[in-house]
Amino acid sequence: MLALCYVALRFVHFGALMLLFGNALYSAWFAPSSLHRLMTHRFQTQQKIAALLGLATALAMFALQGGLMGNGWGDVPRPDVWRIVLQTQFGSVWLWQIILAFVTACAAWLAPMKGSRMLLLAMGQFMLLAGVGHATMNEGLAGAAQRLNHAVHLLCAAAWLGGLLPLLFCMRLAKGRWQNAAIYTMMRFSRVGHYAVAGVLLTGIFNALFILGFSVPWRTGYVQLLLFKCALVAMMVAIALVNRYFLVPRFRSDAGRAQQIFIRMTQAEVALGAAVLAAVSLFATWEPF
Repeated sequence: MLALCYVALRFVHFGALMLLFGNALYSAWFAPSSLHRLMTHRFQTQQKIAALLGLATALAMFALQGGLMGNGWGDVPRPDVWRIVLQTQFGSVWLWQIILAFVTACAAWLAPMKGSRMLLLAMGQFMLLAGVGHATMNEGLAGAAQRLNHAVHLLCAAAWLGGLLPLLFCMRLAKGRWQNAAIYTMMRFSRVGHYAVAGVLLTGIFNALFILGFSVPWRTGYVQLLLFKCALVAMMVAIALVNRYFLVPRFRSDAGRAQQIFIRMTQAEVALGAAVLAAVSLFATWEPF
């Protein structure tokens, strides 16, 4: 039960950070100046809630790590166990994760219109996540390359998956007075999205090689769930390609039908992305071999 709660917290933590990153990316980078304020204002509530969830889950994951290292739930609230956790690789990195999550929450509530600040803070948290878990299996130059690769993997995934909900918001704006600005914003996301998807796939392959090597233990639960995650990602890629190269060129000629299909397909992509996060949150706590 303790391990399952930890997995659930990982899922919420990753989801909150991706929402923070995606919203900030749209409002601070993709949106033109005419749309920047509207999108920032629209995402304020989401950003505040996501930042609080990020802080709460970071604190809870630290406490639960003590229980996982110790003797279960009884060790979760014990400060002496927390001090032991702080002496581990996880604890030394996670302390900074908590600090950065606290700064992010303060920024979201005290300066909600500073989208660029939120973008940098969310980016910093993703980079710290590369310092825990399976990304720390190797040492020396190989270890540094693995953590750098994992950080890039997380940022590319956040740019792709985190941008899908703002994309749906822009689709609604494209039917009104903000049409030109919304279309411009979506096209910028589409261009960056190509690199983000390619980055996810390429760094994902390197992640697997760093963790498993070339002799893959196909029958382990870790590898089987990893393959399931890869199948979900492949479905997301297929949806993204259909959206961009089949539906978008038909927006003006199908009297709105192509737009409706695009929205439904993007919603399906969001659901698949949530399933990917759930799978990652689970098998990241398993031993690869």
